[in-house]
Amino acid sequence: MKKYFFMAALAALSLGFTACDDDDEKYVPEGTSEVTINDNNLDVTAANVDTWTLYASAVAQLLANDASDLNEAWSVDYNGEPFAETFKNHNKAPYTSAVSCLEQIVDGCIDIASEVGTAKIGEPRDLWVAGNYTEAVYAVESWYSFHSIDDYANNIQSIRNAFNGTRNNTEAQHSIAALAKKTDNAVYSNVKARIDAAYNAIKTGMTAPFRDHIGNATVLAAQEACAQLVDALENELKPFVTRAEGDELDAIVKTYVENVVEPTYADLVTKTAALKLAVDALRAQPSTAAFEKAAQVWMAAREPWETSEAFLFGPVADLGLDPNMDSWPLDVDAIKDVMNSGKIEELIKWEGEYDEENEDIEAVQNVRGFHTLEFLLFKSGKPRTYNK
Repeated sequence: MKKYFFMAALAALSLGFTACDDDDEKYVPEGTSEVTINDNNLDVTAANVDTWTLYASAVAQLLANDASDLNEAWSVDYNGEPFAETFKNHNKAPYTSAVSCLEQIVDGCIDIASEVGTAKIGEPRDLWVAGNYTEAVYAVESWYSFHSIDDYANNIQSIRNAFNGTRNNTEAQHSIAALAKKTDNAVYSNVKARIDAAYNAIKTGMTAPFRDHIGNATVLAAQEACAQLVDALENELKPFVTRAEGDELDAIVKTYVENVVEPTYADLVTKTAALKLAVDALRAQPSTAAFEKAAQVWMAAREPWETSEAFLFGPVADLGLDPNMDSWPLDVDAIKDVMNSGKIEELIKWEGEYDEENEDIEAVQNVRGFHTLEFLLFKSGKPRTYNK
């Protein structure tokens, strides 16, 4: 997930996309003074429903396109052959051995474990501790849908899947877990325990919704569990795979690609396609029921994406597909500008070769993806309503 911070006051705009101070949401997060949240108070009305649903449909189409491009890069062609084959054959830089592939797998796990603990959970907590309560809420990923804890738990699940070589919580015969269990049970036991502890500290330990309980002690427990997981991955599992030897390593890489990565991306294609259909149905006949259906399908489509975040390398990074699909926090002013522009499809697309330093591309990425669609489908943790 591309992380950046944008904390700006929200301006009232025309064409039906206006904010009313009387509608600002005021509540008291755990242990704080009253907080006013004023960037989620836009409602769907007869005046704006056509533009609103057109924007949602365009974003859903781009999500489906990006998912398809990502799946195709791994399974069909990427610079002359499927990236899956490049990784499994590990005969092209930077993947020149099975060990280099295993190191990449573990590095991906370290990256997402660290991001969950220090950024996704830690940044809101730091703002809360500093007394910046409203900003803390804005920093909570997926707070529009109240889906934050599920997102973070799925990120840890992505680490478990990479370790196990499966997506069903069993351990594949040819997996990092099985190799460690057979040759260094201490590493196996500790990494497995740290993964389970981090998952449980988030999924069942944290109080939902996270945005209302940033000050809860369970947040510190989840951060600590993530820190301990990072330590185990960096100082035990990474050295273990670096010194690993034997023909079995090729089979571990192959299993990881075929049992974890490719099925996850195939699911992402299926579920983003279903999301596009649900949003198209909403556009064709706007109703509260159609918003409820689209919101439900949005949550289902999040799962394969969030369980892919332990392998944000290769095409997903090189082609800019991660920030295309998952930039956060939102620039709600920019989203309003897009809706008011009358040029929605033009303003949410970019062309050419991806350059992460290109500010024009970044600006486009900030107004598309899962979280833009989340804003369009959810309000205060519930699907939006529409009454003519």
